[in-house]
Amino acid sequence: MEEKSISWQNLKSRVRNCTDCKLRAGCTQTVFGVGDEKAEWLLVGEAPGAEEDRLGEPFVGQAGKLLDHMLAAIGLSRRENVYIANVLKCRPPGNRNPEPDEVAKCSPHLQKQIELIKPKLIVAMGRFAAQTLVGSDATIASLRGRVHRYAGLPLIVTYHPAYLLRNLPDKAKAWADLRFAVRTMKEL
Repeated sequence: MEEKSISWQNLKSRVRNCTDCKLRAGCTQTVFGVGDEKAEWLLVGEAPGAEEDRLGEPFVGQAGKLLDHMLAAIGLSRRENVYIANVLKCRPPGNRNPEPDEVAKCSPHLQKQIELIKPKLIVAMGRFAAQTLVGSDATIASLRGRVHRYAGLPLIVTYHPAYLLRNLPDKAKAWADLRFAVRTMKEL
């Protein structure tokens, strides 16, 4: 099968059976993604946490509830016109930060998801998602508030919901980022 014509089913199987890095050996299951496979909005997080690893779905638990509230506030739902994925598909042990080689090995899976979804807008949530998609080691604070590009698609950077649970004052900044994303989407 030609690489360019990969299907959802083949990509899901490839991710489920991937052993390209050491993370697969230590996780319960891969966390592929969830949502509308033809969504206009693609939200990208960093890596699965313990609950995501247990349930096989990104952004669950308290961070997931916060994300669901954030989406509802702008008239969206994780099941309609939104797809949610992570840069890494396997949980790093102890929720440690992803290592560069792990990001390099797993990023092609996310790239294929983006090709299949064909979103109109990508929202990078958290430092590793932002740095991976923007291709920079810049801080979230310095990347927020403007439109970046990934594979020709507009990309907005914001804070990860788990970070917002620990840093309540930054919720207002994340709300501004979401409003900016809505305005950007309307201009497309």
